Amino acid sequence: MTAASPWWSPHVHADRRPLLLARNRIAARLRAHLAAQDFVEIDAAALQVSPGNEAHLHAFATEAIGPDGGRRNLYLHTSPEFACKKLLAAGEPRPFCLGHVFRNRERGALHHPEFTMLEWYRAGEPWGTVMDDCATVLALAAETAGTRTVSFRGVTADPFAAPERLTVAEAFDRFAGIDLLATVTATETDRDGLVAAATAAGIRTAADDTWSDVFSRILVERVEPKLGIARATLLTEYPVAEAALARPTAHDPRVAERFEMYVCRVELANGFGELTDAGEQRRRFVAEMDEKARVYGERYPIDDDFLAALPVMPEASGCALGFDRLVMLATGAPRIDQVIWTPVA
Repeated sequence: MTAASPWWSPHVHADRRPLLLARNRIAARLRAHLAAQDFVEIDAAALQVSPGNEAHLHAFATEAIGPDGGRRNLYLHTSPEFACKKLLAAGEPRPFCLGHVFRNRERGALHHPEFTMLEWYRAGEPWGTVMDDCATVLALAAETAGTRTVSFRGVTADPFAAPERLTVAEAFDRFAGIDLLATVTATETDRDGLVAAATAAGIRTAADDTWSDVFSRILVERVEPKLGIARATLLTEYPVAEAALARPTAHDPRVAERFEMYVCRVELANGFGELTDAGEQRRRFVAEMDEKARVYGERYPIDDDFLAALPVMPEASGCALGFDRLVMLATGAPRIDQVIWTPVA
């Protein structure tokens, strides 16, 4: 088999260039849109004490050497979230960042080890407003790319249609016939109950699966393939156990103010009503790192400076959106590396 030509080959670049120019136009349009709403663009440092504390996110590690020869571990951030929230605490009411983030163990049609994330926060505003932002961003990207539909792998959606809003519990019931909230309390999850429900629905489980493992399998196998078809879907109210940085909803302590936006079955954005309880946040981080140590044999440090900022931070909502995926959808590109100017070798 002949090896594929590198991305810098003139004929390969000629094919990719229209997509890359569309990327630039979309970035400029979104920056102008956010600036018109009094958002301030910030430039988050990529090197951080902690890359984030979610069990299944994997970081790139490095070592900083000081002038005195002293050494300490640092990480390339998996998201600018900690930096943005510190700026909320500092008094920036609407920070946004359009910049590179880094995630290890990820590469494929929708994943790249270095990619671009659009992340924004609204101090003093509810999470529903950030959901509305997501719908606006999708429509602006499509309009800028000059398309009336967005697509991925033969699935299309109308980027100008109002998104469907569906709770996670509703989605589990509709697409898998599972009563998810019967296996959740405000503080605990019922692994055996969810395993039994999954097995009855014909979903494979393993003896060492945790509740979260089974939850993820049901989501991936039965729910995600049904989302974002014909129009975007906002999947809302994740169980608290699946929302490490989000606050519980006012109407049900079992679920959190977390949503994800899906378009053409592609997960595009992840947003929260932000948790500001430092003690609860530390507890969740420790639990996540315990799970990471159990599954992968490693753990990341907790950013104590971030936890110190949380009580100072105002109530806020925020969202992280995969910018490269947005460009893919708007241009119809089949792979993420086709819309990245210089893909990682």
